Amino acid sequence: MMTHRTGSATDLAQQMPGNTSETLTNQDLLPTTPAQRHWNWKDFAALWVGMVVCVPTYTMASSMLDQGFSWQMAVWLVFLANCIVLVPMVLIGRVGPRYGVPFPVLARASFGVKGANLPAVLRGLVACGWFSINCYFGALALHGFLNVLGLGLAGPAQGQTISSSQFFCFLAFWAVHIWFIWKGLESIRKLEVIAAPLMIAASILLVLVLLQRVPSGQLLNLPAKVVEGGPRTWAALTGLVGFWATLALNIPDFTRFAKSQRDQFLGQAIGLPLPMALFSMVGVIGFSASAILYGKAQLFPDGLLSQMGSLASGLGLLVILLANLTTNVAANLVAPSYDFSQCAPARISFRTGGLIAAGIGLLFMPWKLLATSGSYLFTWLGGYGTLLGAIAGILLVDYYLVRHGRLVVDDLYRRGGEYEYRNGWNPQALIAFLLGVLPCLPGYLAVSGVVDMAGMPAFWLTLFDSGWFFSLAVAGGYYYLSAKKKRPPSDPRP
Repeated sequence: MMTHRTGSATDLAQQMPGNTSETLTNQDLLPTTPAQRHWNWKDFAALWVGMVVCVPTYTMASSMLDQGFSWQMAVWLVFLANCIVLVPMVLIGRVGPRYGVPFPVLARASFGVKGANLPAVLRGLVACGWFSINCYFGALALHGFLNVLGLGLAGPAQGQTISSSQFFCFLAFWAVHIWFIWKGLESIRKLEVIAAPLMIAASILLVLVLLQRVPSGQLLNLPAKVVEGGPRTWAALTGLVGFWATLALNIPDFTRFAKSQRDQFLGQAIGLPLPMALFSMVGVIGFSASAILYGKAQLFPDGLLSQMGSLASGLGLLVILLANLTTNVAANLVAPSYDFSQCAPARISFRTGGLIAAGIGLLFMPWKLLATSGSYLFTWLGGYGTLLGAIAGILLVDYYLVRHGRLVVDDLYRRGGEYEYRNGWNPQALIAFLLGVLPCLPGYLAVSGVVDMAGMPAFWLTLFDSGWFFSLAVAGGYYYLSAKKKRPPSDPRP
């Protein structure tokens, strides 16, 4: 039986192997060692820039223009949303440098040592969806690049959302990710450090080329698209917050490798809100330029670059491939690798979890999800944001308000300890999660087309429009009121 210790993550990492429950741990889930904690603020800034500069960010901005927003409002909402999500990102991220544990292990404190499977699997499945989406964007870029080389591959026929050649490009780009899963997190850090400056340079070059072809005054003075009912500002803000609500949960997967709290905070503050706003401008300019130059506004950059048809466009498509690769391996493979490992640590390692995530990603059909800008912005981003908002609310309240930032780390890795609750599950966390999510379900069913939106009372639609905020507040509030007030365990550190 393990003894209660609340010393540093370094001491615990050295003492824990051989002393833990085999059903709750493996080497990938244990606290990080001193040798592993070498990421500085530049590494975190590069990580975020590498994830921010991607086609989904571009498409997020272009989708907002397609939904009736002016470019000024679109960029402002992107910046505001990322300032909002930075708060839980940094707060949950603080667990990493202090205790060295990944997200699924942290979730055991509030959901229970077995109940943590629920948030881990939900977070993992969302990552699988994003993984599939980024593979699709990479496939479109690869398809366009091959056509620039003169292969003449066909696009979708009338009534189709993807052609056979695009699907084979999807499979090819998917296969590239397996190498990074096999090599692990350090290969991802090195990829981000190399790729981030290249992608910034390529984005600037694309903007300069477009500004040369279309005067900036014309680009930035297009009238906003008229949509029925006007732009849905609050729903868009909720979806934009949901964009990185995924990483706001599993950010300890990365910050557990940080040298200090300062490094994780500074790197994220520099690498997230402003780069997101700046890169959204690339989406704004690309969307507007395609409408002016070619008569049809393109949601995706591969469509614009393919129409440009030059050596520069070919290089741009290669950069898109790199951008989606860096985002995918960091944002959408690390999380499910840990999350699925949490479900059966003795059998599923980080590497095996990543392979499972890649396999599940093949089952998604992103070409249907991305068929319209509304389904991407509201249905996908808003829908999973509601799920993850509830989990974030529970984690934040449990760690900061109930436990006052103190964990019995040994008990996170064994049965019968502080986080056993009822047979490994915390019923109050489950109730809090359901209370945060279920009220938003009717609105989601209407927005996603499962039920008739016209017959849905406006109240439920409005509630869903604020899904992330609502679920975070309600789930966190109930959890706080229901949690038993326990004296925090002693912590010998200052």
